[in-house]
Amino acid sequence: MSTIAPAPPLIAAPSASLLERTLVAAFLENFPDKIYFKDRRSNFLAVSASVVRSFGCVDGSEIISKSDFDFFSEEHARPAFEDEQRIMLTGRPILGKLEREVWPDGRITLVISNKLPLRDDEGEIVGTFGLSRDVTESKRLEAALEKAQSDLVEASRQAGMAEVATGVLHNVGNVLNSVNVAASFLSTGLRASKVGTLGQLAGLLHEHRADLGAFLTADPKGRRVPELVAALAQNFAEEQARLLRELASLQENIDHIKDIVTMQQSYATMVGILEPIPAESLVSDAIRMNAAALSRHDVRVLRDYRPAPMVLAERGKVLQILINFIRNAKQACDDGPNPGDKVMTLCVAPATDGRHVRLSVTDNGIGIPAENLTRIFNHGFTTRATGHGFGLHSSANAAKEMKGALTVHSAGPGQGATFTLELPVASVQAIAASL
Repeated sequence: MSTIAPAPPLIAAPSASLLERTLVAAFLENFPDKIYFKDRRSNFLAVSASVVRSFGCVDGSEIISKSDFDFFSEEHARPAFEDEQRIMLTGRPILGKLEREVWPDGRITLVISNKLPLRDDEGEIVGTFGLSRDVTESKRLEAALEKAQSDLVEASRQAGMAEVATGVLHNVGNVLNSVNVAASFLSTGLRASKVGTLGQLAGLLHEHRADLGAFLTADPKGRRVPELVAALAQNFAEEQARLLRELASLQENIDHIKDIVTMQQSYATMVGILEPIPAESLVSDAIRMNAAALSRHDVRVLRDYRPAPMVLAERGKVLQILINFIRNAKQACDDGPNPGDKVMTLCVAPATDGRHVRLSVTDNGIGIPAENLTRIFNHGFTTRATGHGFGLHSSANAAKEMKGALTVHSAGPGQGATFTLELPVASVQAIAASL
């Protein structure tokens, strides 16, 4: 029967039993984290096998009686030495410290260190001991994950901005259609004008300028001149009224385009700035930017603006969110059970907690199944064949950046839905600073 020879002691402890020495030796040989014991001069007394491997040594004898200065650069060895001297002076351990190890060959590793005072049998501090866990790879993965998350947030933000830009172009395009119709009507009206008849009449009167009195009273053609003049006057008056109406419509649509573009420019210049804003003005701007599309899709818009304090928000981000809400509501109405009575209600009201204001968009459209309510703000989630799932996800991120939140409620398919943005109330100081 074979026997296991006792491991040689790694710590000078004459009173230690054979079992204790064996357990310590097994622990130091097999534990994956780096374990070390040091004397009062911060020289190594004992080390684990993992330390031997990390230092590139054959066995522990190459490390014992040496210090960190023999294996690390000054950049790491000096702070580690000072930490250990402070522990021995105060008796207080250092736990969970992230350390950057710089090796002589320029290699850099990261470890989580726990360092404690080493005491003898009488409780006197005779050195330090510690345990270090290499977290280089986990920190690299963590950094990569953070970057991926940051890139995803940025992609979602860009997608949200694209949603706004697409909404602006879509609405400008709708208004341009109305401009084109008005221009065509004006062109057709001018081509059909009776102004040519007036020229013929002028020519006829000029031809009879020498006997104009006799022509107007005796000649059959002349006697019809007053009747023709009256008819032309009535026709020109009606034509003028029609053309003026179309010109007014044309001017209104051009002003609408200018309004949309100016509004978009004003929102774009306020990127990153939180400011006190009346919530109803944000909702009204979003409606105005979507007015043409809502009108073309025969969506009836109701406004429910209740007295509410100003919110502290970023204009562009709120516009991004509300445009997403309105476009989704419009599409839901198009696909819903009430094609002849599409209704969208936009509400502004103080939240029950008194610290937020609620901006909500409610439709009577297709509704949302219960299983989708918890996923609707997830990145990439969409139920539309042509959707990309960025809009609501980027909106949720934008709300969070403003210390707000998005919520959704629906009683189920065919029951419509309500999307709500909660924004924090602007403080008195913020309002005063904006004046």
